[in-house]
Amino acid sequence: MSRRAQGYLLLSLAMMTVGTTVIASKVLAGSVPPFQATALRFALALPVLLWLLRRQGAAWPRLGAGDRVLLVLQAAAGSVGYTVLLVMGLAHLPAADAGVIIGTLPAVSALFSVLVLGERPGLRQVVSVALATLGVMAVAWKASGPSSGFGMLCVFGAVLCESAFILLNKRMRQPLGAVQQATAMVLLGLLVSAPAALLEGPLAWPAPASLGALAWYAWVPTAAGFLLWYAGSSRVSGGEAATFTAVAPLTAVALAAVLLGEPLGLSQGLGIGAVVLAILVLAMPSRSTASR
Repeated sequence: MSRRAQGYLLLSLAMMTVGTTVIASKVLAGSVPPFQATALRFALALPVLLWLLRRQGAAWPRLGAGDRVLLVLQAAAGSVGYTVLLVMGLAHLPAADAGVIIGTLPAVSALFSVLVLGERPGLRQVVSVALATLGVMAVAWKASGPSSGFGMLCVFGAVLCESAFILLNKRMRQPLGAVQQATAMVLLGLLVSAPAALLEGPLAWPAPASLGALAWYAWVPTAAGFLLWYAGSSRVSGGEAATFTAVAPLTAVALAAVLLGEPLGLSQGLGIGAVVLAILVLAMPSRSTASR
């Protein structure tokens, strides 16, 4: 297998694990309070990542005060905010609908770069954001009642949190390695979520299904998925890697039907089609890149 083919396989597997976070969150929704679910996820993932960090043996870079603040903000938004809002939203929304909304992340991140970083939007960014918006509208069109609307707002809030994480990460003066970044996010995420988890009441031992979902979320997407993505992206170009983010919403929607028995209707089909197309448009090489 060529190095590029290995990259494609690793990236596909990484994004499949991301898609499973929607299913795990759906299992947790309503059975484990959101902050407790978040803190437990990090508590389970931290020993694995600390072991990987020790095995790697890389020296921890010296970070300035600004970078330390950015790390805390990244953990609060991308680690805690994303997980809490996703679990809250899935208590009111089918997993398939959430999968479509999660798929808008690349387009929303591109929009953040324009609005916050002042980057000039190209035609690809404009078309991608428009398609992603159509995808969410397709799901919202069939939403029934205020409960579904609240669920959609929570899941889209999770997307905004993850977009903020990406934006904050770009501001880092001293970037961290893959395992260092994952470990920092999990450790800080645990510290940020633990006080709120204690306020949610006494921790009850989760049911077997919820405990399995927590273990999966902690060990597969959080640890293995992160490493798979970095291993795969090192073997292909940035544009090629971005294309594989389309695998995550496709996996979420497919697993919602297969594992949860959710019916897939026209709205989900149109929504996932528009969102995947938005990702592919955004991943297309620009003219200057293609001409090199």
